[in-house]
Amino acid sequence: MKKALRFLRYLLFCLLGLILMIGGLFAYFIYTPDPQIPELSGALTKATMQVDGLTRTFRTYLPKGLAKGAPLLLVLHGSGQNGAQIRLETGYEFDRLADQYGFAVVYPNAKSFDWNDCSKVGDFSADGREVDDVKFLEVLVDSLIAEHGFDQSRVFATGVSSGGFMSMRLALESSKRFRAVAAVSANVPVTDNFKCKPANLTTSVLIMNGTKDPLVPYAGGDSSLFGLFYKGGHVRSSLDSAIFFAEMNKISNAPAMDSTPMTTQNKQQFERRLWKNDSVLEVELVSIFDGGHGMPQPYWKRPRLLGPSPMAPNGPAIIWDFFARQRPFL
Repeated sequence: MKKALRFLRYLLFCLLGLILMIGGLFAYFIYTPDPQIPELSGALTKATMQVDGLTRTFRTYLPKGLAKGAPLLLVLHGSGQNGAQIRLETGYEFDRLADQYGFAVVYPNAKSFDWNDCSKVGDFSADGREVDDVKFLEVLVDSLIAEHGFDQSRVFATGVSSGGFMSMRLALESSKRFRAVAAVSANVPVTDNFKCKPANLTTSVLIMNGTKDPLVPYAGGDSSLFGLFYKGGHVRSSLDSAIFFAEMNKISNAPAMDSTPMTTQNKQQFERRLWKNDSVLEVELVSIFDGGHGMPQPYWKRPRLLGPSPMAPNGPAIIWDFFARQRPFL
């Protein structure tokens, strides 16, 4: 009897040790505290709409006193997430910028685990059929323009991870609605993993990637976490992805380069390459040296599981500056 009790105590201690170890690993690799919610001028609302028989949901942030004819920005979340999470993970910075510069921000929710981007690999189905996310986002934009009077020539999209891949699809297949996109932690799928049907011209594109991203390799290759999770198939390198869009936009000029070194004030080194010609289209690659997976910003530190989490540069501010300088199509 005593041996049995000792054995049970041993098992209990082992179980408690295992629980503590798992809790410690979770705290170290996954947990990160939420950023402080800023004081904002406007209100965040939730709404739904029916597209292709599916109920689609989204959140909209409108700054107080937003004028008619304001720009509209869509911010797309990553795999398995929702609009509330990407709003938090970008440190609420797009809402702050909306207050400062006068534009609306929309956080749509995917229906499937992944946004249905240009990759052939991923979970793109809901209710037993493949989801048409391009159609959903186009219908959403048209509805919001009709309701609020946004400037249809200044509609933009950005996203992180799966949302970044989806932003690229919008550039390729919906350039008439989206004047520019910014894809973060995303590369163009290689030819064997590419299902999109690009238009003759895309739109202006910014790509922002970390050189130590453990999910979407900066140098190209298999897009996944440890080869087991968040599988997206093989992708091009970040440089090849930028060149792909420059060629799509018929920009043959060599890129202008600007490297920001690490200093006492600036703790993060990054490089910008800009492809531009006499047209209104441009392509920019922002390379975050030693950066991991996700959008750099000063308000929220990403989980260690996603690689290094630099708090600079301010990704949302760089993205909005890119969007704001875009000239309208003739």
